[in-house]
Amino acid sequence: MSTATSVADLLDRADAERAAGRGDDAARLYDEAIDRCRAAGDLGPWTRAVLGAASVLVFGVEPGRLAAQLHDVLARTTDDADRARLGAALARSWAYCGHARRGAPFAAEALERAERCDDPAVLADALDATLACHWGPDDLALRTRLGARLDDVAAHVLEPAVRLQAHLWGLQVACDALDVQAIHRHLHALDRLGEESARARFYALTRRLMYDLLRGRTDTVADLLAAAGEAEAEADLPDGWMVIAAMRGYSALIVGDPGTCAESAAAAEAFAVAEGVIEVAAEAAWLWTGAGRPDRATGVLQTFRGGVLDRLPKDVNWLLTVQCVLETALSTGSEDVVEEAARLLTPYAGRAVFNAGAVMFHGLTDDTLARAAAVLGEHDRAERLRAQALRTYIRLGATWWHDRLRDWAPVGRAAVRLHPTPGGVWLVGAGPGHPLRSLRGLVYLRRLLAQPGTPIAALDLVTDGHATVLQPPAGEALDRRALAAYRHRLAEIDADLEEAEAWADLGRTEALRAERDALLRELSSSTGLSGRVRAGGSTQERARVAATKAISTAIDRLTTVDPVLGAHLEASVHTGSECCYLPSPGEQPTWDLGLVSGGDDP
Repeated sequence: MSTATSVADLLDRADAERAAGRGDDAARLYDEAIDRCRAAGDLGPWTRAVLGAASVLVFGVEPGRLAAQLHDVLARTTDDADRARLGAALARSWAYCGHARRGAPFAAEALERAERCDDPAVLADALDATLACHWGPDDLALRTRLGARLDDVAAHVLEPAVRLQAHLWGLQVACDALDVQAIHRHLHALDRLGEESARARFYALTRRLMYDLLRGRTDTVADLLAAAGEAEAEADLPDGWMVIAAMRGYSALIVGDPGTCAESAAAAEAFAVAEGVIEVAAEAAWLWTGAGRPDRATGVLQTFRGGVLDRLPKDVNWLLTVQCVLETALSTGSEDVVEEAARLLTPYAGRAVFNAGAVMFHGLTDDTLARAAAVLGEHDRAERLRAQALRTYIRLGATWWHDRLRDWAPVGRAAVRLHPTPGGVWLVGAGPGHPLRSLRGLVYLRRLLAQPGTPIAALDLVTDGHATVLQPPAGEALDRRALAAYRHRLAEIDADLEEAEAWADLGRTEALRAERDALLRELSSSTGLSGRVRAGGSTQERARVAATKAISTAIDRLTTVDPVLGAHLEASVHTGSECCYLPSPGEQPTWDLGLVSGGDDP
């Protein structure tokens, strides 16, 4: 058997192993073919061998000697098409392991050489490599232009793999820009391509899962993960297992499955340590928080201290890494890391964060920056960023992310005060607290916060547990005829208001509004759920009204000095015949209620 035949057989076997999804076996065969071709100086099969080896490189892993092997062949090649393909592969090998700056010159040459060829597939390959080398947070405008050009070039290429790559980049750019319609377009295109190959089907399923999770839809998780696993087994995807493992962990975090979160976090941490992949370490830290293991999360977080964040190259997964580190620091109360990560992320306020390739949505920078500002005492900035993030989440339909931010309150930092002082003034909020004049509702809140999850009768709050005479209901506060008259008059007022405002009659408008507000207050106090007439006069009913009004007033008042705390209490305190403080899991601050050393109740 001749040397040429032996190399051809090796390459055919390597291609078959790759097609079967056995990337490690394929890599060994390609390496053997590379060594034989180098010894023989046979450039044709040598080029095929190094390009094959590049095709099974695992994303995020150092290329090892592959970069040198590609460069070795590139230096001997003069054909424009081959140099374009080799340069593109070399650029990707560096970009995928976080060295985009090193790969950029090779991508630039690949694009220049591809321009000379009359081959759209070669040009698409060079554009893909150029995009990979400009994946950082500062390259969005360039990435948008390159993505549009790749979309144009690939539109006339029959090869499904080229169109697949174009739509994946199109989806990435649409996600970066939060262009919902473009996201839908590219997801639909991926679904169609999935009918042509297992590879495309894998990408279609995993990106569909990403988007479902973004929108808070969890009922599709099991089916999509199972189908993606089947597609990955059929396709030649060297890093498909990593994507599925990550998606399983992310899904568990959102559905609240701490066991699976722990398994995924441990696997991610082990991979990060073995391969030195820093973004995976950041993801592992975040997953440990979802597993309810702040100790493990804090341990991983240690690797980002000592200026590590400042030295990260701003490419590929820079936003993802800093976002995950900030999420972890916020969850574990690591204020020094919160401050450092927030400083780095601040120039990128208003951005969406996605794992490379749109594998997973990691929220908005406005979200984490708002929570960081709250922890650091920058309450005005925190409220502004929080409002922006909530509006964007509503526009995207990102319900899980919206609700999490809406209900969030700082944890793991200095205790949040809510107690009176000896002088009668209350202190509320984080750190030294804000002074607030005494309110009866603060007394009720303090008692509820001391017993989270425990319902307390409104009557017990109002009487402070002292005995009282219970009076039965004295009949309906309004009879039904009077109630109908009130509602009829409200309709008349609304019509008159519309006319007065149209005529710019300010005096009449003010009088009508005052009458309307008075009627609405009366109706509100006299009707219950669904507008039913409420029985009035009972001791329990008067206590319910008094407790609800006092607590609402107190929350409104403290919101003016600590908006984040106010939002937390608004979402977590429930009033009625029974009142209860019921915070979301993991969102309860450490309270300083002054119950041991603080002042007495006013």
